[in-house]
Amino acid sequence: MDSNVGIESPFQIAITDDKISALRTKLDLTVLPDELEDASWDYGAPLSDIRRLLARWKDGYDWRAEEARINESIPQFTRDIPVDGFGSLNIHYVHKRSDVVDAIPLLFVHGWPGHFLEVRKLLPLLVKGSPDHPAFHVVAFSLPGYGFSEAPKRKGFRLKQFAEVGHKLMLALGYNEYVTQGGDWGHFITHKIAVEYGGKHCKAWHTNFPQAEFPHPTKHPWLLISHLLFSYTPFEKSGLERAQWYLKHSSGYLAEQSTQPQTLGYGLADSPVGLLAWIYEKLVAWTDSYPWEDDEVLTWISIYWFSRAGPAASLRIYHEVIGSGELNAKSFTPPPRPKIPMGFSMFEKELVRFPKSWTRCSGNVVFESDHGSGGHFAAHERPDFLSGDLRRMFAKGGPAFGVVPGRTGYA
Repeated sequence: MDSNVGIESPFQIAITDDKISALRTKLDLTVLPDELEDASWDYGAPLSDIRRLLARWKDGYDWRAEEARINESIPQFTRDIPVDGFGSLNIHYVHKRSDVVDAIPLLFVHGWPGHFLEVRKLLPLLVKGSPDHPAFHVVAFSLPGYGFSEAPKRKGFRLKQFAEVGHKLMLALGYNEYVTQGGDWGHFITHKIAVEYGGKHCKAWHTNFPQAEFPHPTKHPWLLISHLLFSYTPFEKSGLERAQWYLKHSSGYLAEQSTQPQTLGYGLADSPVGLLAWIYEKLVAWTDSYPWEDDEVLTWISIYWFSRAGPAASLRIYHEVIGSGELNAKSFTPPPRPKIPMGFSMFEKELVRFPKSWTRCSGNVVFESDHGSGGHFAAHERPDFLSGDLRRMFAKGGPAFGVVPGRTGYA
């Protein structure tokens, strides 16, 4: 472990009265735009939805009650993590140990517009011991610039640095060997962990957002031949259709956040309803008809509003990673291919879902699973499916059983 890693400190969310009062003032002063007749979702988040959520946020939603529920149900901590070239950052994280001593250490990594609360529903499922499935010690950190983690102050904080934070946190917790799970940015960060620390420390990785390169005459000639000669399954065809929908109708945010995040950040940092609409649109459009409750949405947005660095900081990863060319904006497949065991789960309404023959080229795939429901926020929408896949991947008789020496997940 790096000797400069700080000492763990217990953490509880405690937003000041002044910040809550300032939020209410801003909500009272909100000016809503007009809307075309019968616009529905054709132009973005509907005015009726935002008006309803605004009214609830102003008169009825109880942040203090939700804050207490989060603090009571999720064990949270902070510690300083040194990042090469960026000094130390104070990192907020969730750490829930299983009663099973030999549980498998698992690092869960969220993305945008998610945060550490995405692991909330997974915790009781993954830490539970049973003769029938393995248990996990679960760690989920707020990415630097998200939630209650400190944000970097300098340019150039990319996948390597995010991976370094997650890896050093696991070592600091005594988990010298571990596995990972991630979706959205969590996929790319855990991919980087697998590349940088795979083998010695990271023993396997699982993603619910598997990426792939397109069939290519020189890179993947046999894949191209298969693409030209053979048909895809109905599930694979629907995935390609979903990807086309995403690129045409729901990817505009990507261009703005990867090119001019600061400009967008002024609106998100100053207007709580602007932030609400920006993220609420994705919560609805990117899920599989998930039945969002109003208070559930408002808690999700409040984590961004009350975040340590402010909501604008969460956008910069797009500029740093995509704007730098670290990712191929067309296929999002950073080289090289990790050698450690990889598992992936595909959910019906994921934003980009490639055929399995494509995704199998992205790593040493030992486990794969399809689900006819669920969307981009799999841990929140279908924690039962995601936890079940992790259990099967690392179970006795599973393809990744025993990858962490001495930690099988069983009593």
